Amino acid sequence: MIRDLVRGGVAGLLATAAMSVVMVAGDRAGLMRDQPPKRITRAFLPGNRHRPKPGEGVLGALAHAGFGAAGGALFGLLTRGRRPPAPAGIGYGLAIWLVSYQGWVPGLGILPPISRDRPGRVAVMAAGHVVYGAALAAAMRSLNRDLPDRDADRSGSSTRESPALELVVGGTDRGLPGHEAR
Repeated sequence: MIRDLVRGGVAGLLATAAMSVVMVAGDRAGLMRDQPPKRITRAFLPGNRHRPKPGEGVLGALAHAGFGAAGGALFGLLTRGRRPPAPAGIGYGLAIWLVSYQGWVPGLGILPPISRDRPGRVAVMAAGHVVYGAALAAAMRSLNRDLPDRDADRSGSSTRESPALELVVGGTDRGLPGHEAR
């Protein structure tokens, strides 16, 4: 379990770096006025939650890295030492985006929900979370390559998902229509 948390946290940091490239590109293309992690951090600092504050850029980057690492650690627990496929990571990344940008971020009055936000920011953040998820799954596959495949005995495959990830990518092979046993 600790190994899964640590490997997931490392993978989350790597995935956050990849996502940040997308966010910076979107910012430079004029699609976003401010980076959302900076806006979220600003809201938690003393003073007016909508006015810029000293150090918010650095604190926002650190908070983003921490949030990404924590998300990766949770993914590490969910994958339980397996090598997750890219669709599982992408689904996970998009779930984080929806829960955050349609849920708690607008709930705290920091940014508008996805449905009322600027199209440019929505596109950049959705793409960023797709990249986060794909990079997270790739990093987990790489970090877990030294581990024996926990499902090889059951399926003969080296890329089976954990039961939690089977929900993300669309079911299981145990008795569901269209998912006949191998």
